[in-house]
Amino acid sequence: MRYIDHILQPGETVAYTTTLHWIVYLPAIGLWLLAFIALTAGGAAGPVALLAAIICALTGLALAFGAWFRRWTTEIDVTDRRILYKRGFIRRHTVEMNMDKVESVDVDQSILGRMLNYGDITIRGTGVGIEPLSNIHAPLEFRNQVTAR
Repeated sequence: MRYIDHILQPGETVAYTTTLHWIVYLPAIGLWLLAFIALTAGGAAGPVALLAAIICALTGLALAFGAWFRRWTTEIDVTDRRILYKRGFIRRHTVEMNMDKVESVDVDQSILGRMLNYGDITIRGTGVGIEPLSNIHAPLEFRNQVTAR
């Protein structure tokens, strides 16, 4: 069961839910690509190429698991009353901000981020802001859901 389902107040509804973008898997994909290149192009090197491919593949697997776990344990929700950000599994970190305290929502996207629809979001509120949320899927849609209220 999701974290948001446990903490919704009576009459509060979820307007938008997002998570980390699949781009968090990119380092693992890059290492798997290196492992493939080492296997296919390492004919003369033989055992050294095989060892390099195994190391790259196993490191990529560890990075992929870490990215999957981070993506699985991160929740970003917009309700009709507040914004919620939760990360972590055993050691949990949560941040909430009431909608009436939101001053602005900043979106930073690189060229690749614009093409693949991900970016970083910083929510500025009266008195305090939410830490930057990195590699968020559909950041402009998130901003629209927050600012449309």
